[in-house]
Amino acid sequence: MATTYNDDVSTKETSVRNSNTVKEHLYKVLVIGEFGVGKTSIIRRYTEGYFSPNYKLTIGVDFALKSIEWSPSTKVNLQLWDIAGHERFGHMTRVYYKYAIAAIIVFDLSRPATFDSVLKWLEDVNSKVMLSNEQPVPVLLLANKCDIEDSSYEADKLNSFCRDKKFIGWFPTSAKTNQNVDEAMNFLIEHILSLPSGAQQPSEHMSVAHSDSNGSGDFDGIEEKDKNTGCCS
Repeated sequence: MATTYNDDVSTKETSVRNSNTVKEHLYKVLVIGEFGVGKTSIIRRYTEGYFSPNYKLTIGVDFALKSIEWSPSTKVNLQLWDIAGHERFGHMTRVYYKYAIAAIIVFDLSRPATFDSVLKWLEDVNSKVMLSNEQPVPVLLLANKCDIEDSSYEADKLNSFCRDKKFIGWFPTSAKTNQNVDEAMNFLIEHILSLPSGAQQPSEHMSVAHSDSNGSGDFDGIEEKDKNTGCCS
């Protein structure tokens, strides 16, 4: 089921050719949504392969890195930025969003009120970051915690919502059971790789973050530089 370079430039893509002519890409992807919807759980499931019910509340921003051998000639490095739910209207979000090429908005199927905030997050992203060709960054919607017995969703309504609001698609996901986590991420990567080359121009001022040995890390700093689909099917 899946349906310009300026202050808010999209991404840094590095092309590294070795003896096997492998092209390597680095993409920054935002993971946003209200607090407690499972953003950190999804990221850890995808990058480290496990689920824990005991994650601490994210303060500010955290990130993790996932390297994917997409094809014999293409390697993709995803830098997933886990933005705290209370940061939506914080003054730091513009800094956190800089140079992102895509975003994932997560809501909790067991807490319908978290879906009500999806459009606010979408508007926040669209107002603060764009691709280098001045088009909106692609945004994927995840309906998380579909494993919970009392959770439910109406696929037709979510299909229509995605089409109307220009999401690239949506998936029901569960970080606990790993349902659709890899599928959703692969769908997003495929969409990013299909973007016009003009939307993937390298940035000389990519955000800086440092990871630990597990691929996770903390926001360390970002250089500020003033400069005057189908949907679901």
